[in-house]
Amino acid sequence: MFDKLNLEAAEKRTFRLHLIYMIIEGVVLGVLALNEFVFIKSLLGSNYQLGFLFQFSMLVFLFLVLANEFLKRVSNRKKLLRTVAIASRLPLVLVLFFPRTVEATMAEPYYHYVYLFLFLVYFSGNVVIYPNINYLLKINYRHQHFGKLYSYATSVNKIVMLLVTFAYGYLLDYNNYAFTYAVPLVGILAIVSVFVLSRIQFPVESEVEKKKGVFASAIASGADMIGILRKNHAYRHFEWGFMFYGFAFMISVTVITIYFYEALNLNYASVAFYRNAYNILAILLLPFFGKLLGNIDPRKFSIITYASIAIYIFCVLLTDWFPAHFEVFGTTIYYTLLLYIIFHGIFAATMVLLWNIGSAYFCKPHEAGTYQSLHLSLTGLRAVFAPLLGVFFYEIWGFTVTFLIAIITLLAGIALMIWSYHRYKEEGRARAE
Repeated sequence: MFDKLNLEAAEKRTFRLHLIYMIIEGVVLGVLALNEFVFIKSLLGSNYQLGFLFQFSMLVFLFLVLANEFLKRVSNRKKLLRTVAIASRLPLVLVLFFPRTVEATMAEPYYHYVYLFLFLVYFSGNVVIYPNINYLLKINYRHQHFGKLYSYATSVNKIVMLLVTFAYGYLLDYNNYAFTYAVPLVGILAIVSVFVLSRIQFPVESEVEKKKGVFASAIASGADMIGILRKNHAYRHFEWGFMFYGFAFMISVTVITIYFYEALNLNYASVAFYRNAYNILAILLLPFFGKLLGNIDPRKFSIITYASIAIYIFCVLLTDWFPAHFEVFGTTIYYTLLLYIIFHGIFAATMVLLWNIGSAYFCKPHEAGTYQSLHLSLTGLRAVFAPLLGVFFYEIWGFTVTFLIAIITLLAGIALMIWSYHRYKEEGRARAE
């Protein structure tokens, strides 16, 4: 593969390290793919607590407004990555001391709050780790290889995640409290993966900016980000489209988990199937979409993503009206949810590229970290209200209305992307070849 792509030595080394990182993260994400269902089924958490668990995974990115300026002035990013990995991942080892019976869990409900806090700490580490991934790859990969190499590594990541999630689902059906061993293990593995990532070559910083106070940093970072949104019309519209998508995704994802538990009464093996079987299709499609993203405007690419999630939410909605199903090896398979898997696969293959590296196509290589920080900050902004609003919609109006609100919002996002592409077609992507 390297010979075919004609990679430089630095690109080969970067890809190998990125690939190892993605393999280990595949194990971590394979376990965490069932995290929300574990919380509601084994830990007996409430719907709103479940909303908070998902909210934390996105809300922390709001603090990138502060972190962006801080990252610019860090001279030793390798040390920073490793310190953050230990501080944010190691606390998950405490899950080893959680109760392992229904009676003990119900008698000590404060474990719900401990669990939520541990994952708030875990997700907080992503504020530093995620922007640095974009920064490292954009610096070390030439533009023409960026999307391809990222899609190859992500395909392997999804294969590992797929296998781990299925195995973990069956393990949880055998022992509902197996998470008390699995979560501490992935906490350790998550530290190892970041240590591997930190071995990717960082550029030598000839001059590091002087540190400012917290408020001065916040003002400077906010001003930079607002300036980007004002001047870069194409990128601004791209992010507005993500606001529509993100709202729809966040109000629906927690409610779909509740739907699997309360409406369909699925076991862990079945949820593992629906939460991960779509990755088989995503793995096959990733190389194609990685190449496609390199050849078309990200706004056009996003239309595929938004349409696919709208359709898969509609397929979940259809299950209420067409509940026919069959069972295979203890897994309950609904016919309508097979369509859900297909369109979720398309969504997964496109969104993993669009969300992680889409912003980099609107900027120069040295700006990639800033653009991704802004992108993730806006993710945190919509996470302030969207996940809990989804639970609120469900408890007031039920599943059907909640899913329809999400679908209509996605259609608005598609309309915006079509308008933006035709209105600002010439502006396009600001690339550095």
